[in-house]
Amino acid sequence: MPETIRAAIVQAKPVYYNLAGTLEKAQDLLSDAASKGAQLVTFGETWFPGYPSWLDYCPEMGLWDHEPTKEVYARLVENSITVPGPEIEQLAQQAQQLSVVLVLGINEKVANGPGNGTLYNTLITIDANGDVVNRHRKLMPTHTERLVWGIGDTDGLEAVDTAVGRVSGLVCWEHWMPLARQVVHDSNEQIHIAVWPTVHEMHQVASRHYAFEGRTFVLAAGGILAAAELPSELKLAPEITPQTLVQKGGSAIIAPDGSYLAGPVYDEEVILTADLDLRHITKERMALDVTGHYSRRELFTFGVQS
Repeated sequence: MPETIRAAIVQAKPVYYNLAGTLEKAQDLLSDAASKGAQLVTFGETWFPGYPSWLDYCPEMGLWDHEPTKEVYARLVENSITVPGPEIEQLAQQAQQLSVVLVLGINEKVANGPGNGTLYNTLITIDANGDVVNRHRKLMPTHTERLVWGIGDTDGLEAVDTAVGRVSGLVCWEHWMPLARQVVHDSNEQIHIAVWPTVHEMHQVASRHYAFEGRTFVLAAGGILAAAELPSELKLAPEITPQTLVQKGGSAIIAPDGSYLAGPVYDEEVILTADLDLRHITKERMALDVTGHYSRRELFTFGVQS
């Protein structure tokens, strides 16, 4: 494992609720990131096939038995990803060809068995050899997200070994769940993926705090989306114009001391890169290590229900 690796965040618009188009664009962007020397690449929250921003910007969506909302939800389900599935297989093959570790934010669809048809807000980690090495489903969808996604579990709530080191990830407001943070810290993470719809000010605070607390590098990945790309079946709130960015990016790469290595970048599509010196983690843990000498485990009892 190298001491220094190059990481990249893809901050770009998906082809909204069009899985085939989104997959094709993702493959082009992944190749572009690899051409810039990236050994680790991440996409933002539910980039495949797009974060459901209409939950926040289309006020009629919450009406009971609302036919336009049901139509939009059906399209989301039809364009979501199964794990395993053909889209994951194609991306895994490309990751192997490019020798890149790939972290994907997806709308995950359960196709068979218990929960048939349920969607989850999921992070998938693919190693540089093409193996899917982790799947984490968001523990608790936030507010209106509960109309769309099911409740996750503790499977995948950990860092895993990859070609670039131990990689972990949490989704959005999980970064304000202290016990979830501690579970992941305890798994000896080195590079943490933090995905958000937009990494606005408080999300920057949470991402930088996570890096400082966990003594880990953080890739805070935000999305870009204009209101015009939201489903036409749903009416926008009066103050929103088609040109309004309902996701504004804000992606940033953060060091284990909480400082910025790259970004944040708002309001544009970009592939953001930075070189991560993994020895920086050890240096910062001299003063604070919440999984080791600073943890006082003899005073606290902590466990996880499987």
